[in-house]
Amino acid sequence: MKYDLYILYSTKIDRYYIGSSHDALERLISHNHYPKGWTKRGVPWKLVFKKRFPNKETARRWERFLKAKKSRKVIEKIISGEFDWKM
Repeated sequence: MKYDLYILYSTKIDRYYIGSSHDALERLISHNHYPKGWTKRGVPWKLVFKKRFPNKETARRWERFLKAKKSRKVIEKIISGEFDWKM
């Protein structure tokens, strides 16, 4: 089953959130309408990037990799299309 890596942005807290899901748009709705945990501080969230992967494992691997970077520069390179997706 295909899986999405997604990046959300909140103007309220000027922060990005990286996640993965089988449906990024459905997940965005969930973050905005049923907020809990870390993301409730940033409602409303806006989907700024989505990349589809062939399976859950690959999307989750990229999610962990990007979260470990903790780099706004990397996130903004991804959004602008400048990021090299070779791992």
